[in-house]
Amino acid sequence: MAFPCSQSPVKPMRLRWALLLGMFLGFGLVVRGAAAADPLPEKAYEQAIADSLRTDADRKADATRHPLEFLRFAQVRPGMRVLDVATGGGYTAQLLALVVGPGGKVWAQADHLRPALFQRLEARLQANLIPVEKAYDDPVPEGAHDLDLVTVVLNYHDLTYLPVDREKMDRRLFEALKSGGHLVLIDHSSKPGQGTSVAKSLHRIDEATVKEEFKKAGFVLEGESDYLRNPADPRDQPFFKAGLATDKFALRFVKP
Repeated sequence: MAFPCSQSPVKPMRLRWALLLGMFLGFGLVVRGAAAADPLPEKAYEQAIADSLRTDADRKADATRHPLEFLRFAQVRPGMRVLDVATGGGYTAQLLALVVGPGGKVWAQADHLRPALFQRLEARLQANLIPVEKAYDDPVPEGAHDLDLVTVVLNYHDLTYLPVDREKMDRRLFEALKSGGHLVLIDHSSKPGQGTSVAKSLHRIDEATVKEEFKKAGFVLEGESDYLRNPADPRDQPFFKAGLATDKFALRFVKP
């Protein structure tokens, strides 16, 4: 499950990572915004997916997560400033950091960062991938303003049964984006009309509920994709017990 679990902090690992990160950032990281009108950098996507930095587990997950389609739908470009909310083990955040490159920055946020994320980063330091431990009510780290992109991948349903003020969180994400910036949300779909009622039991959420909550925060739905759809999924089992690829929705919102 991609959702960040509450685990005991691995303090030596955190300290080593903080020291290494400080050295790299001390040289200065140039951050540039990307022009939305630029064509999609297909070669950058292919290179990121094939990068030796990614783990064997990442490549196995690619079969169901379809990273190329994700990057296209999210319209990721070199130089972007990105916030990955509820980052989990870092599959999405690292992929994004590989695409945005040294001229961009990706913040990988969770309320409790997983040891797996630090292990991933220790394998090879990425100066443009910054882990951030911050509450979901206000997940935006200091300095993360005028963002080009926010991603919430396969975890929004979990926030509905945790003590999280989602209305406050969604507004905060809206504020952190620049005008024209995007928020991309992907999640396991429940049956229509179930709202958040099965979020804890089935780890799914009603697509219509997500649309309504982000619309209330000021977002405009700009695009939808069916690249993760599976009509064969009866949507009556948790994703980890379903025995098949779950039906998932992919939504792209924009800040006017």
